[in-house]
Amino acid sequence: MAQKVDRRVRKTKAQLRAGLARLMQIKSIKEITVKELVEEVDINRSTFYLHYSDIYQMLESVEEELMAEITETILSHAGEPPKEDGSLPFTTDFFTILDKNRDICRALLGSNGDMSFVGRTEQLIAGTIFQHYVRNLTENVRDIEYAYAFCLNGCIGVIKAWLSEGESDSPQHMAQLTHQLVAKATHSFMEKNAVS
Repeated sequence: MAQKVDRRVRKTKAQLRAGLARLMQIKSIKEITVKELVEEVDINRSTFYLHYSDIYQMLESVEEELMAEITETILSHAGEPPKEDGSLPFTTDFFTILDKNRDICRALLGSNGDMSFVGRTEQLIAGTIFQHYVRNLTENVRDIEYAYAFCLNGCIGVIKAWLSEGESDSPQHMAQLTHQLVAKATHSFMEKNAVS
């Protein structure tokens, strides 16, 4: 019997999350009310309040769940060598998580999204993916920071473009493409610094 309740709770939360993602496509989180959200997903206000205290707490909860899943994936790949194509195993799993949560990720990273979530995503990418690529770069710390910023913003741009696609490429394809783009940029950067 408890399993049925859990399934119902998961279904309700999934409905609310999908509704929030749809509303965030057209307005900022500040403009979304509980009344509007429950009407969007056709549930009672009291049902919403069983799970969340307000829209902001719901958004925080959704973001925490996503970050927990991504962090768990990072830890599961800690220390793994690159694949044969040179990409990191984590990168494919990262894109798989984004794909599985496409609607809410598109909303969070979109024009009405949460800038703190964008910042946390950037830190995550910088702290995991780029550590692999920039290990052997120039000793000039400022240049490394610029290279980080260039690649990081490029990756976020690729992610946003991919999430906004209706029919999109697979997470595997995107992981390989991201690897190729970052590897090419860092390789060119290393070559430039080797001759200067």
